Amino acid sequence: MTAQWQEQVSLKPYNSFGIDVNARYFTHVRDDVEVRQALAGAAAEDIPVLVVGGGSNLLLTGDVQALVMHMASRGLRVLEDDGERVVVEAEAGEPWHPFVQWALRQGFTGLENLSLIPGTVGAAPMQNIGAYGVEIKDVFAGLTALDRHSGETREFSLEDCAFAYRESVFKRSPGRWLILRVRFALHRTLQAHLEYGPVRQRLREQGIEQPTAQAISDAICAIRREKLPDPAELGNAGSFFKNPVVPMVLAERIRRDHPGLVAYPQGDDQVKLAAGWLIEQAGWKGYREGDAGVHRLQSLVLVNHGQATGAQLHALAGKIQADIHARFGVELEMEPNLY
Repeated sequence: MTAQWQEQVSLKPYNSFGIDVNARYFTHVRDDVEVRQALAGAAAEDIPVLVVGGGSNLLLTGDVQALVMHMASRGLRVLEDDGERVVVEAEAGEPWHPFVQWALRQGFTGLENLSLIPGTVGAAPMQNIGAYGVEIKDVFAGLTALDRHSGETREFSLEDCAFAYRESVFKRSPGRWLILRVRFALHRTLQAHLEYGPVRQRLREQGIEQPTAQAISDAICAIRREKLPDPAELGNAGSFFKNPVVPMVLAERIRRDHPGLVAYPQGDDQVKLAAGWLIEQAGWKGYREGDAGVHRLQSLVLVNHGQATGAQLHALAGKIQADIHARFGVELEMEPNLY
């Protein structure tokens, strides 16, 4: 064990579910040098490594017999600015929502629809996070990652990342790539994405017909606060299940019995279904087993009412998955990473 490592550290502050488990070893890393030192120390001791940022996409099911490396790097900088298109770079440890608000204060648009998403900048490309019609891939300009196999750093282009719905090359290769910093292509002129009805409706209710990027961000923050619980008050990881993409023939079969099916055509005879709608139709909304439960307002969100363990939340998720498959023939996939 190196001098910078702590032993038997509670991870409750480092995961948004608030699961109280211990890390065998724990360290903060604030720059590339400390990242390499921590990885080298773990390799020398033959200790596995778990990298965490905001812990907003993580379900811990027991004590972590590893070195938990908390990404604490900070830094925001403008790399290019031609008066319209601006490329900004953010260190992986930067909290995501404050970064979005910083960009808006500078007059940079493009991130406003991604407001109030929990987590850190480094975790955002892992999941290709998205909300209200915008995904990371839409504003992505590149990133720098460390190859934990070779020890070399590599620059990733948009194509290299192989982004898909809540997917990326980084998620498909767990344990290999450690994202160090991410670059975003933003603009000074707003290109508003108001395809999702609730956002446009909220703006109209406020009498805003020509919204600014900040107004869009504020509207989305208000909507998210109404729909999703604050992890500081009720442990959760946001949406727990991905919206499943199914063959159109299956969607039509479900629609015959459930005319209110919420579905979005994807092309190639595929349809994306609203997982939350399926779960609510199955009667799980507001369900609770001890302190593990489904949120009373948003059935896509599993919550920790206080003392739930990760294993209990995982078991509840399994029951929901089995029920949805039995009722609708649809496989639900978890969004959070299990450890």
